[in-house]
Amino acid sequence: MHAPESLIVIQRFTEAHLEGVAALYNDPAVCRQVLQMPFQSVEAWRKRLVQDNERRLQLVALHAGEVVGNIGLEQYLRVRQSHIGGLGMAVSASWQGQGVGSKLLAAALEVADNWMNLRRVELTVYADNEAAHALYRKFGFEIEGRLRDYGVRDGAFVDALSMARLRVSA
Repeated sequence: MHAPESLIVIQRFTEAHLEGVAALYNDPAVCRQVLQMPFQSVEAWRKRLVQDNERRLQLVALHAGEVVGNIGLEQYLRVRQSHIGGLGMAVSASWQGQGVGSKLLAAALEVADNWMNLRRVELTVYADNEAAHALYRKFGFEIEGRLRDYGVRDGAFVDALSMARLRVSA
């Protein structure tokens, strides 16, 4: 058990966080739950950071300056899909279940709803990642379908679930 969730700070992902984000996704326990390749360099993450624009929100969760989570939200570019954003996130294995994912997701959805005016936010998650399903459901995401043999993990094909959250207009 770590320090209370109140000691987690959410910030925009910057150059200062590159090594921490690379280390987060290079942790085998994290890498096996996301669609990133293992052993990615800091330079690979720097290139992603350079692609930053106002349709892309990239945040980190920090504890005592250490990256313990990351979330990205990207608004779709196509005009007829500009009301949709895609979401991806990861939390350090040692911090899972301690509110980090909730803080990241709340911050990203606040921007999606109140700044980007997104009606739909969607994601994919491995079908066996029950903890992530519960987190997403807590924020209003619903399962829309099963994607069979969606990714390769530990040398085997694994299914993923397509989940989305629709914001109801006021």
